[in-house]
Amino acid sequence: MPIKQAAKKALRQSLKRQKRNLNYYFKIKDLVKKVRTLVSQKKIDEGKKLLPEIYQALDKAAKKGVIKKNAAARQKSRIFKSLK
Repeated sequence: MPIKQAAKKALRQSLKRQKRNLNYYFKIKDLVKKVRTLVSQKKIDEGKKLLPEIYQALDKAAKKGVIKKNAAARQKSRIFKSLK
């Protein structure tokens, strides 16, 4: 455990950021999983309805630094390609 006051504050900040980052990460993961199951069930139209939501989540995560910009672009591309 940290002893100095600044180290305690840094620990609190990092835990708070970790929670926020995990929320973004799990939201992306859940949406991608939903789309993949819809694609496997041949429900392409329902999957396309989730695209804007996925794009928004990926862009927000990339903007906040949870994932990198190119990683978000790659995931968007692969999801769109699977729905074609």
